[in-house]
Amino acid sequence: MKGRMKMSDRKFNLVTDPWIKVIEKGTNQEKAVSLIKLFQNAHDYRDLAGEMRSQDLAILRFLLAILTTVYSRFNANNEPYDWLTIDENTMQVSQSVDEDDYDQEDENDLLDTWKTLYQNGNGHFTGIVTKYLKRYEDHFCLFGEHPFYQVTESEYNQFVPTKKQIKAGKGPGTVAVKQINRQISESAHTPAVFSPKADEFKNDIKLDEFVRWLITYQNFTGVTDKTKIKTTEKFSVSRGWLYQLNPVYAAGNTIFQTLMLNLVLMRKGKMYYPQKPVWEYESVEDYVNKRKEQQIPDNIAEIYTSWSRILHIDWHQGERPTIFSAGIPMFDSQDAFIEPMTIWRIDKKSNRYKPAVKWLRSLGTAMWRNFGQYVNVNGTDDMHEPGIVEWLNLLKNKGIIPYNSHLTLASATLVSDGNATSQAPAAEVYDDMHVNADVLFDKRNPNYWPKRIEDTIELTQIIGKDFWQFAMKIGQIRNSDAAPFANRLSSKFYESLNEPFKAWLVHLTNHDDREREIELWKETLRKLVLDAASQVIQASSPRDIRGLVDDKGIVNNIFTANNHLRYKLQVDLKIEKKR
Repeated sequence: MKGRMKMSDRKFNLVTDPWIKVIEKGTNQEKAVSLIKLFQNAHDYRDLAGEMRSQDLAILRFLLAILTTVYSRFNANNEPYDWLTIDENTMQVSQSVDEDDYDQEDENDLLDTWKTLYQNGNGHFTGIVTKYLKRYEDHFCLFGEHPFYQVTESEYNQFVPTKKQIKAGKGPGTVAVKQINRQISESAHTPAVFSPKADEFKNDIKLDEFVRWLITYQNFTGVTDKTKIKTTEKFSVSRGWLYQLNPVYAAGNTIFQTLMLNLVLMRKGKMYYPQKPVWEYESVEDYVNKRKEQQIPDNIAEIYTSWSRILHIDWHQGERPTIFSAGIPMFDSQDAFIEPMTIWRIDKKSNRYKPAVKWLRSLGTAMWRNFGQYVNVNGTDDMHEPGIVEWLNLLKNKGIIPYNSHLTLASATLVSDGNATSQAPAAEVYDDMHVNADVLFDKRNPNYWPKRIEDTIELTQIIGKDFWQFAMKIGQIRNSDAAPFANRLSSKFYESLNEPFKAWLVHLTNHDDREREIELWKETLRKLVLDAASQVIQASSPRDIRGLVDDKGIVNNIFTANNHLRYKLQVDLKIEKKR
């Protein structure tokens, strides 16, 4: 008879055991590496290679939490900053300067650390990162006294009501492996029809993959949980923090570059408070009590490692894990500007900023079409740039990254089904746009690039509406449900614009003749519209040609619709004739 295996009998440590999937730069082969190996050889890996892009983003933020913690305390020579007192045992800040006493010299120290790491030519992180990981190695064990991103059984029972407690490895409030695996996301009541695994294997998982999904699940949790921790005030179970964002991050040519570009050490000349990742709390109880206060974290490492659930994982020898889950209060997202990786919107009710969220209805909207949400093109007070964009702007203005370097802003997220009782993942979206740093952060003047780019996008949207109206007329002639027909054609049309516009955007420089470059795009746009309309005409039926006669006796057919589209293009584009 098989007995329950104690956690202490199992061994898997994120610091030394391979679990992070990467793609090697030279061979393009996939391999798994440990935390130490990743930070020592980050320049040798092209990209993270997990099961999903959204999983890679969750793990990227976890890695950044480690680096932000370390390099906000220690410089590139592995020495503490002069303006900090570091406890030798914990490697934590025991005394720091007051924010009012923060000066330019302290800012320069942080920027010097970043610059030295980025430009030293070695493309890897210094030994202080390894030293820090070994100091907290017991907190990165999947099993043990401080199980990674989990709580022990006694801790779990301490937090939840009596009727929800675990007894002899059994109890309510469980989630299956197939539910935390976001490629499946199957609960007991919602079978995943298009799962990558057959039913009998959906709960099978190796330890390295389990770690990746464990981090991902804490970031992208739905709201199906029925168990919550005990609190004096009622609260609603919330989605994972990353699930509440429309993320944006910088992507580099290697993992080292990606980590460095997203390693935000300050914002707008302000220091961050001492970093506090979840594993540095004295106890799980301290962390949960802090979360009960529902206060927005004041540091990046804490928000990057925020839990959405307390999880206890019970392992049986030769069996699959039983995962107990209980919701904990989530902090308010309003004005949570400590979060660098999101675009923002104004909440009409509170008139405060909230992270923008991507919904199913916006799946087909590419990043470039929302360019003005990433860059404050008008310099107005009612727009808040993502923290990562502010950071990249600071690096460019300080001359730390070359003015003519190409930057890639990327986004990867799971999109909710919109069901208020589940918020289950319905789709994954990845997108990016490439732009010259000098173009993205062109100095503000009447002709500066960001404003001209935004104006060009607005013009493109006008042409998009012209095409939609053309499609509506075709739908009406065909006596079909015109609006859905037009929406489908419009979506296909915008898809045809994505690569050409991104190609136009990436080749722009600050030395260009703005008018000439915009005219080139307008000519390209006109051709793409006419090509899309031509495809519709080539597939026309006798009914399309015959058309409909309106009350005034005017014939409306596919040719009159096409002629009207051409007229609208001439009016709206106003392409200048070449001299």
